[in-house]
Amino acid sequence: MGRLISVITVGMCVSEAAEVSLTILDRATGQPAPARVHLKDSEGKPQRADKLPFWRDHFVCDGQVDLKLSPGTYRYEIERGPEFSAVTNSFALLDMGTNLTVTLDRLANLASEGWWSGDLHVHRVPEDVELLMRADDLHFAQVITWWNKQNRWTNQPVPAKPIVHFDRNRFYHVMAGEDERDGGALLYFNLPAPFDITRGERFHPHSLVFARAIRKQPGVWIDIEKPFWWDFPAWIAAGIGDSVGLANNHMQRAGMLDNEAWGKPRDRQRFSGLHGNGLWTQEIYYHLLNCGIRLPPSAGSASGVLQNPVGYDRVYVHVDGEPAWEKWWNGLRAGRVFVSNGPLVRCQANGQLPGEIFTLKEREPLGVEVTIALSSRDPVSNVEIVQNGVVTHRVSISADGRPHSLGKLTLAEPGWFLVRAIANEPRTFRFASTGAYYVERQGGMRRISKTSARFFLDWVHERMEKLQAPTASQREELLQEWRKAEAFWREKLANANAD
Repeated sequence: MGRLISVITVGMCVSEAAEVSLTILDRATGQPAPARVHLKDSEGKPQRADKLPFWRDHFVCDGQVDLKLSPGTYRYEIERGPEFSAVTNSFALLDMGTNLTVTLDRLANLASEGWWSGDLHVHRVPEDVELLMRADDLHFAQVITWWNKQNRWTNQPVPAKPIVHFDRNRFYHVMAGEDERDGGALLYFNLPAPFDITRGERFHPHSLVFARAIRKQPGVWIDIEKPFWWDFPAWIAAGIGDSVGLANNHMQRAGMLDNEAWGKPRDRQRFSGLHGNGLWTQEIYYHLLNCGIRLPPSAGSASGVLQNPVGYDRVYVHVDGEPAWEKWWNGLRAGRVFVSNGPLVRCQANGQLPGEIFTLKEREPLGVEVTIALSSRDPVSNVEIVQNGVVTHRVSISADGRPHSLGKLTLAEPGWFLVRAIANEPRTFRFASTGAYYVERQGGMRRISKTSARFFLDWVHERMEKLQAPTASQREELLQEWRKAEAFWREKLANANAD
């Protein structure tokens, strides 16, 4: 399933300013379709559309837009999220009146299968969010309106209803917040009003000071924005996270942030190239699962800060029946999810969705048949089953959206498994990963890996050595948090029952 080429007719006389009328159609309905437009001139300069939301290299429209452009050659890419085809073409503009019609084909309809998409990290202005969500066919969003020392609501009233419901099945929340400092970033969702974190400085206090206070508020959801942030083992030890960003804003539409920023750097020999950060992110998550800690993966694009469009990094949650705000979050908590910035992987194991817990009986292995349906604009060579951090099955299947078998797992010991697909895209890490399936013995016994527990304990010690703070007393405050984390991971190591 690739990119389509549209047919363009242009005139032959040169003018100082030319009007281009662009219409984007959904082939299935024949009606205009909201979409995202990347339009550049011959020098690569992005073009804007008057009064329409623009960010870095693209604007969005409701399916029809009139533009005034200087004569010249232009190239465009038009997309509407990963469930539609993309159109790429160029045109030479010479005429005063040029009409372009572009048609998008639907590659998959995940909502009809019960899968509803969300982006948990949006920095765009709330007034634009509805069109932005329609343009990328996104159904749930968290809009960051308070962030470190910034607060949109300082000089205006907080909305009485922070959840906005539109188009029957689209929802967004305008009161999301972010605490991003030396140890990394935590995202705060579903609060009725901002929480004051403005006294936070780069190194002090520890982000857990705010996180514990916020956790006391009813209904709050705390997302660990990336697993490689330096404070990740302390956040896990404190038990404050509800999800973790496996598809995060280091992974961008046109390239990668090829570093770990304020996080634990990867081994660049093991994790080389522009896929390195993405694979390092996954390895850390696998170590977490290996420690018996069940945290669902999440996704966020950070559009409005980084160059991503809204919904580029997204999490799909399975919901029975019509979607609703609480139902979607309950599905995320249960792990009935997959994350993606391209391929669309719908998985079942013995007919069950991700998040399912399989229970082993004594001396009786369990056979599990794993099937998936894959849709993707980008080529995907293989789909993989990852079991306890190791790829056990690698299968080439067609991205035709139909169910295919990945094989049968024989489960004899506690642990976990998931399914992932990595696209053949060298410029960035474009992938999909399901949430985990869990395997435990009767009574709830989980697998805890010595190797993975030691991985985090070593991380804690490395962080303690590198801690910075303006004063000795502040450094001691930070060390107190890390001693708690050290005790947690020492206990994990002592209780390990595998490798």
